[in-house]
Amino acid sequence: MSEILFEFVRHGSSVKVTAIEPETRIEASVVVPAGLTQEQMKIQALSRLNYVLRKRAEEE
Repeated sequence: MSEILFEFVRHGSSVKVTAIEPETRIEASVVVPAGLTQEQMKIQALSRLNYVLRKRAEEE
């Protein structure tokens, strides 16, 4: 994982954060409160992406 892209979309009082791993095109999203810092949002999304990547690796 050399690079992770993040997308932020605000929906009222929450933000949908998507973390994308461009090499594999695997992505994971989380919905977090809008009051969090951008860094906190990234941590949550990256944690979810790592979970998805681990699950996929276990399935192979």
